Amino acid sequence: QVQLVESGGGLVQAGGSLRLSCAASGSFVSINTMGWYRQAPGKQRELVATINRGGSTNYADSVKGRFTISKDNAKNTVYLQMNSLNPEDTGVYYCNGDGLVGLLKWQNWGQGTQVTVSS
Repeated sequence: QVQLVESGGGLVQAGGSLRLSCAASGSFVSINTMGWYRQAPGKQRELVATINRGGSTNYADSVKGRFTISKDNAKNTVYLQMNSLNPEDTGVYYCNGDGLVGLLKWQNWGQGTQVTVSS
C-alpha cells in the first residue's frame, strides 16, 4: 500500500504564503499523477492542481497565477506553493496520487492538512 503523507499547512494572514508537501512512501513506487484537492466547510472537495508524470500541470481557475504545483521525482514528493492567499482558500487540503507498484495499480489520498487564511 502506498501512503501519502502531507505537511505544511497552518494559519496565515491574507496575502501570505504557504508551501504544502506530499510524500509518497513505499518501495518501487511509480507515480502517474499527483495532485492537490481542498474541501472548505460545508462544501464539496474540489480540484486545486495536478501534475502528471511528464510534468504537465492543471490548475483550478481560482488559483491560477497564485499557486504552483511541482514535484521531485527522486523523493516521490509533490509540492504546492501557495501565494497571495485569501480567506476563500481556507480548507483542508488533500494530496491524491496514483501509479504502479510493480504491475499493480495504486491510488490513494493523504490524511489532509488544514490551511486557514485570516482576513
